Amino acid sequence: MAEPVRIWRRSTGAVSLPEVHRTVVVPVTASFWRKLIAFSGPGFLVAVGYMDPGNWATDLAGGAQFGYALLAVITVSNFMAILLQHLCIKLGIATGRDLAQACREHYPTPIAWFLWIICELAIAACDLAEVVGSAIGLQLLFKIPLVWGCLITASDVMLVLYLQTKGFRYIEAIVIALIAVIGGCFAAELIFSKPSVTGILSGFVPGSHIIANQGMLYVSIGILGATVMPHNLYLHSSIVQTRKFEQTPAGRRQAIKFATIDSTFALMFALFINAAILILSAAVFHSSGHRNVAEIQDAYRLLSPLLGVGVASLLFAIALLASGQNSTLTGTLAGQIVMEGFLNLRIKPWLRRLITRLIAIVPAVLVIGIFGEGKTTQLLVASQVALSMQLGFAVWPLMRFTGERVKMGEFANRVWLKILGWATAGIIILLNLKLLLDTFLPASVLKGFYGLLELPVPS
Repeated sequence: MAEPVRIWRRSTGAVSLPEVHRTVVVPVTASFWRKLIAFSGPGFLVAVGYMDPGNWATDLAGGAQFGYALLAVITVSNFMAILLQHLCIKLGIATGRDLAQACREHYPTPIAWFLWIICELAIAACDLAEVVGSAIGLQLLFKIPLVWGCLITASDVMLVLYLQTKGFRYIEAIVIALIAVIGGCFAAELIFSKPSVTGILSGFVPGSHIIANQGMLYVSIGILGATVMPHNLYLHSSIVQTRKFEQTPAGRRQAIKFATIDSTFALMFALFINAAILILSAAVFHSSGHRNVAEIQDAYRLLSPLLGVGVASLLFAIALLASGQNSTLTGTLAGQIVMEGFLNLRIKPWLRRLITRLIAIVPAVLVIGIFGEGKTTQLLVASQVALSMQLGFAVWPLMRFTGERVKMGEFANRVWLKILGWATAGIIILLNLKLLLDTFLPASVLKGFYGLLELPVPS
């Protein structure tokens, strides 16, 4: 059967991530489980973005202020992520293009360059959260000043370079191992904290109280707005192409099925991590009256004394450091994919990573050096706001490309998937727009705007 006809403004350049493209062989006649194992891995690289240090502050704040009530928000946002990552899988497998390449080959050059610039800014913002998160982890574990911790994180360039020479499976193995460390740490924390099972189960049930309570709504928007990371959409559409499967319609359908199983399972594990952070915060801080805990350092200092378990704070810091380091690995790949895809320009991976690292380290070092270490939480919040600004520019092309039959052939989104996808995209864009307006508009303007809508001004 002939390959589906696709219309693009430009022809495809080199394949995405050429050094690892189709390097993981999927056995044609193997059993279901052997094929699933062969396809497993990329989903966990994507899941890293849903449990990075930038998400920790919102989960901690949600649990400390409102107990278990916002578990439903984490669950809904996770299912949104599963849907969007499935569309990334379809784009990469059906067209042989990652999202960056598709944007370059579909849009006029000025628009493609605009999308590239704001995407680079988003990756730098995400990298900033990873730098600060890793630096906080180093400080908590080894008493290293934050400025030096930020500088030490630059050394991960060599680790990434080494892993890329060993093969893509090695990168996946390191990422999965670090995720297992994070999961193990939080499983132990949940045992120590003895949360309310009834409270957890009721927290997973959504209710109107989340919308009616303005404070709860605002924290919910923070959780939803920071869930889908734009670089993950570019990343996933590329790394699914590391698998060598049959280039036939049947082969592509099978690849989409197995890659979606991998992605869904990995993102459900990310749901466990985010839910565990919120549950831990609710069980330890909310129940003890410490409801203003939002900073990672405060959570670290209070965990062991409140739980009466000396190792609790240590496990929390280990999980944070593993989270930060894991995010740097996927950030490297995302940066390479974006630059190569949008510009069709290839530079050495270590140089690409070093440039991105410096863009993240310089503002972190300057802010910490000038204003002190107490501003790290504001840095994390600022990075999430910057990510929010770019998200709509990644989700919109993804929905457009995967909905066009002329590009996707038989793999184009069905009507129900289009409705669900555009609704998800609309919710994410609107919530992020609200977050941006609340962040940047003057208080007088916000007061008038919310007064017009007869809503209280968010604090």
